Amino acid sequence: MKRVTGIGGIFFKADQPDQLRDWYGEHLGFNTDQYGASFEWRRADAPDQKSVTQWSAFPADSPYFAPSEKTFMLNFQVENLVELLDLLRQEGVTVLGEIEEHDYGKFGWIMDPEGNKIELWEPSASN
Repeated sequence: MKRVTGIGGIFFKADQPDQLRDWYGEHLGFNTDQYGASFEWRRADAPDQKSVTQWSAFPADSPYFAPSEKTFMLNFQVENLVELLDLLRQEGVTVLGEIEEHDYGKFGWIMDPEGNKIELWEPSASN
């Protein structure tokens, strides 16, 4: 079973996320919207499949990264979230909360040994 298939997102806290998104758009050419910027790519082992990596600045007081006290969170794409979370539990990894399902995929969360919250994303078939 494949575990991680790609980087799904880079999320971090910012004091002024709207202004920071604008700065990245102006100076680095990011095509930003209210959520940040999406970078499209194709998997080397499945070049017919498109995928995206999301870059997002969150407000400094966002609770989304909790229980981690870090100012960033990584999102990794996976192929079978349910199976992977079951396996990670068996391996003693801390799994947080319940799986959430949205139109664009399923999400689950784990903690690494350094206290970093990691988001796992199984994209929907349409992504």
